[in-house]
Amino acid sequence: MNPELLEVLACPRCRGEVLENEQAQELVCGACAVAYEIRDGIPVMLPDAARSLATESGA
Repeated sequence: MNPELLEVLACPRCRGEVLENEQAQELVCGACAVAYEIRDGIPVMLPDAARSLATESGA
C-alpha cells in the first residue's frame, strides 16, 4: 500500500493509527483490536466489516 496513503488513513472507530499487515492483506488498529480487509488494493474501512482481533487472541 502507498506509504503516503497509509499516513493519512485512520481507524473509523477511534481515529487512531492503522498499521498494514501485508501478509494478511489488512490494516490493523491496535487501540480497537480490529482489522480492516484490503480488497484489490483498496482498504475496506467500514466499522461493521472489521474483524475483531480480541476474540482471536482469547481476550
